[in-house]
Amino acid sequence: MPSEPDDWADEVPVEEIKPLSREEAQRWRARQPQMSAWRVVGWQWSLMFAVSLLAALATRQASVAWSVFYGGLCIALPSALMAYGVTSSPLTRMVVRWFPGAARLSLAGVFLWEGIKVLLALAMMWSAPRWVPNLSWLGLVAGLVVVLKAYWLGFLFQRRRPH
Repeated sequence: MPSEPDDWADEVPVEEIKPLSREEAQRWRARQPQMSAWRVVGWQWSLMFAVSLLAALATRQASVAWSVFYGGLCIALPSALMAYGVTSSPLTRMVVRWFPGAARLSLAGVFLWEGIKVLLALAMMWSAPRWVPNLSWLGLVAGLVVVLKAYWLGFLFQRRRPH
């Protein structure tokens, strides 16, 4: 028969959580890689065009190339919109100007723009058969997956750069 949950607490050592000082937090932030949202968007658009061209050359079928392109566009366009919304929109600039330490408002903005990004991506995928003649679903998914991997590519090349 299993023991009660109170008995388990005695078996696992619990470390006390100590908040970081201002200096410790600054040192921790300095060690974290910095990545611009626009850099990721640039990688996404570059990969979208490259993989579409590769699909066109490999299959010699325009429908496959357009399907791959549209699949990538389903990720790259909403990501560009989110990057604009989070970094450059007039509302974001106004919030940063009026409330310089408004981290909570910034986080709420990220959640808002992430929701818009996901809804736009879903709407674009749902409407793919209407916009791409002779849609290749495999090509669309390939474009989606490759462009989604741009985040990893951006982080990989960001880490290799000297600081």
